Amino acid sequence: MMPRDAYNLLLREKLSLFTRQTFRTVASEEPYLPNWHLEAYAHHLEEVARGRIHRLVITVAPRSLKSISASVAFPAWLLGRHPAKQIICLSYAQELAVKNANQFRTVMGTPWYKSAFPETVISRSKNTETEFETTRGGSRFSTSVGGVLTGRGGDIIIIDDPIKPREAMSETVRTGVNEWFDLTVNSRLNRQSEGAIILVMQRLHVDDLAGHLLAKGGWTHLNLPAIADADEAIPIGRGRVHQRRVGDLLHPGLLPQGVLDQLRRNMSAFDFAAQYQQSPVPPGGNMFDTGSVRRYEGNLGTEPDDLIIQSWDTATKPGELNDASVCTTWLARRNAYYLIDVFRARLSYPDLRRAVITLHARWCPEAVLIEDKASGESLIQDLVSDGIYAHPIRPEGDKVMRAHAATFPFESGQVALPRTAPWLGELEAELRAFPQGRHDDQVDSVSQFLNWAREGLDYGPRIRDFDDD
Repeated sequence: MMPRDAYNLLLREKLSLFTRQTFRTVASEEPYLPNWHLEAYAHHLEEVARGRIHRLVITVAPRSLKSISASVAFPAWLLGRHPAKQIICLSYAQELAVKNANQFRTVMGTPWYKSAFPETVISRSKNTETEFETTRGGSRFSTSVGGVLTGRGGDIIIIDDPIKPREAMSETVRTGVNEWFDLTVNSRLNRQSEGAIILVMQRLHVDDLAGHLLAKGGWTHLNLPAIADADEAIPIGRGRVHQRRVGDLLHPGLLPQGVLDQLRRNMSAFDFAAQYQQSPVPPGGNMFDTGSVRRYEGNLGTEPDDLIIQSWDTATKPGELNDASVCTTWLARRNAYYLIDVFRARLSYPDLRRAVITLHARWCPEAVLIEDKASGESLIQDLVSDGIYAHPIRPEGDKVMRAHAATFPFESGQVALPRTAPWLGELEAELRAFPQGRHDDQVDSVSQFLNWAREGLDYGPRIRDFDDD
């Protein structure tokens, strides 16, 4: 067994060893699986501590110990070496920020930490879930992204997962996070020339905070896709590099090929390319790939347990430049969704109501989905008096977020389009152009049905929401 003094010296000098000890403290139920990428984390964070890197972005797949490394171990190690440092830690949700802070406080209170860093003492006046101080004036303050930082300053600012995966497709959310960084976070360093900002995250969109900052230049980027897409020599400290070859897995012990293959099958290509490959724009480009979608021919007939569902996207004005009202009619059969009809027209409200009644009589659907806002709200109420039950849909997120969630059934083979239909060309053109196309009414109707079907019918696997560490 190594003498305690020698081990303490190694803990003070080697962040990678300190991180391993931290993991064993806060995740004692799980085995620690050493890997070169953890040494790459430690090396780059040590370079920040030495003042050699002032702006650092780490992009890496979920569940790769980035939060324990950057938000728990690194602040504790830094305050052990420099008890007067002031650190600000930010995460997308207050719950995550508090979790990281509590793990940090647990480490600071252990006998092994106190033995390695006897001069770093917790102040009795400030030791809470969100704010911690040392007797030397150092601190670790944590809050959520977008939270108030007025009057706060830090020598080092750590941003850990600034946006939820499920919100990444919202331009409003992304813009809010990016502007919050530009207008608030960027000015919170105590000394701009000496302080450092660290961003650690999984990529989620081409214009997420990592993309926003990297486009500006001046940032050191440690990029760690789950499967290497290029040969690369990655520094891991003390003059050593890890030679990574195309196709090499990031961590075979944690994310073996079989697990990655299953994840790829259970996620959309956009999600896997962004979250696991750190490449938010996958090969192929468009959100909806209609070229590879399943096709069916002729009349599908009827089978036991078939369900007919209609999904309406209703417009509020009949003008030529406005979006039309659209009804897509679907046959849900076992684990597949067959699009059997598309109705699209610019209608006044009375004509819209008559069209709903006519199409309902034609197809006799088990459910009619209508968004519960604007013209849809009045339509739902009026249809009750016509003897038609319309299922109100209360959408979450913006159009792009909802469409993004609907891409998985296309890619997994659950959606089938007819080989020929009079409405097919216009539909496919709109799907391929989205979200840059002139109109999106058919996309709205399609995504409304597919998102409802995955919840209401409970067919098929669901897209996971990866909250890290």
